Amino acid sequence: MISALGQDDTPDGHLLSHSRGGPTALRIVLGAQLRRLRTARGITREQAGDAIRASHAKISRLELGRVGFKTRDVADLLTLYGVVEPDERATFLSLAQQANAPGWWHKYSDLLPTWFELYVGLEEAASVIRTYEIQFVPGLTQTEDYARAVIMLGHSDASPDEIDRRVSLRMTRQRRIIAPDGPRLWALVDEAALRRPLGGPQVMRAQVECLLELGERPDITIQVVPFGHGGHAAAGGPFTILRFNERDLPDVVYMEQLTSALYLDKREETDPYMKVMDRLCVEASTAAESKRFLDALRKEM
Repeated sequence: MISALGQDDTPDGHLLSHSRGGPTALRIVLGAQLRRLRTARGITREQAGDAIRASHAKISRLELGRVGFKTRDVADLLTLYGVVEPDERATFLSLAQQANAPGWWHKYSDLLPTWFELYVGLEEAASVIRTYEIQFVPGLTQTEDYARAVIMLGHSDASPDEIDRRVSLRMTRQRRIIAPDGPRLWALVDEAALRRPLGGPQVMRAQVECLLELGERPDITIQVVPFGHGGHAAAGGPFTILRFNERDLPDVVYMEQLTSALYLDKREETDPYMKVMDRLCVEASTAAESKRFLDALRKEM
């Protein structure tokens, strides 16, 4: 599961140098710095918890970036950890305030389970997103009509208003990702997803055209994994790898399940997925071949 990892043992000016930060990323950065300060002083989680009138479990959640920070708690921990220089304390406290600000997705919080809200926050902060999908076209490359068809499959009992808001959430995520200052997006899609007629022929044709248009952008790569290639490295299923510019944020592998998700960020856990993704990119059709495939598929529809 997600843990606070990093290379430095001393907090410095990079605390606030987040190029694509958001509250989720900031919480993890701050939590990692507090953990380093605590361990450098030889202070246990139990002792830190006593200092802020809380349990060691809460200290663990704070250090993992799983919960928001109270300014008073951060101030008390800094005192306990020997951080007394005013400017340094001000840097930490400013970061804590920013980390508590609600993300843009807050207005959708009634639709977002906690396990997915974390992903949206990490996605917002990522500098590179690499994703492989088998059943559906990757969510960040879906048209509105295609997204609606997919969402209705999983929420068949939802009201029209809820469906509209879920579609709006997905489209907002997409707009922010493909914005000029967005991350590098590398999407691999299995041919099976492209052959599955969600929403009908017109919807699928528009979806294929959308993939072709996105593939023309310099910051987006679309690759198709065709049937003709037989078996491939990603036989285990779809997954996404998120990479960040911030030194305190390790690569995260995200795998969505029916009612939960798995997040991996330890090097020994993420490296195998990185290798699989690299092999898959080699085994899949090149970006140019994928464009020709998509163009031919569009003409078939």
